[in-house]
Amino acid sequence: MHARACAPDNFYAQVKHTVAGTPVSPEQIAMIVQSVRSGLSLEAADRVLDLCCGNGALTTEFFAACGGGLGVDFCETLITVANRHFVRRPQEAFRLQDVVDYARNADDTAGFTKAVCHGGFQYLPPADAQELLELLRQRFVEVKRVFLGNLPDKRRIDAFFGDRDRVAGIENDSASPLGIWRTEDEIHSLSAKTGWTATILPMNARYYAAHYRYDVLLKRR
Repeated sequence: MHARACAPDNFYAQVKHTVAGTPVSPEQIAMIVQSVRSGLSLEAADRVLDLCCGNGALTTEFFAACGGGLGVDFCETLITVANRHFVRRPQEAFRLQDVVDYARNADDTAGFTKAVCHGGFQYLPPADAQELLELLRQRFVEVKRVFLGNLPDKRRIDAFFGDRDRVAGIENDSASPLGIWRTEDEIHSLSAKTGWTATILPMNARYYAAHYRYDVLLKRR
């Protein structure tokens, strides 16, 4: 498994925030953090639910801007890192669980006011992606904003692959290295179907993946 192959303190390599295998710069990480904090309009009173939180290296930056929250991920290695290195306060926690299973069965839904899924939404099979958004709408009733980050844009797939060969249909495969590529129209359609209104957020032009990715902010319809 990729995370196990990385150094224990190479946190951004563990979650593949890399270019050609090298972790991206602190400036790049700061752009991600700022985009999420700004998109969610995080305030001290907020409690954040981070779905597909990985090892918590980004999550801790979101928690620092609010009243804490919960990170959920299905990878035991990454959640172990999160609990070992990134729990700063009693009101912060990380849980080992599939995110859709958590959303279906959680008994602690009250109190979350914002949610984020940065870099993970595209790896959910289409039925799971739809169900997750439906569950957030139905069961997490105080969550008013959801940030979906780092989504690969199907219209700009050639900007990523260039002249390289690619497997036919790879853009629709959640198990592929970059997950499912969606157009902005497809995101708008999925959001409307699940009870959300989507706003496409422009990325900082200096962000290393801005030429083929975008962010999305969901608000309750």
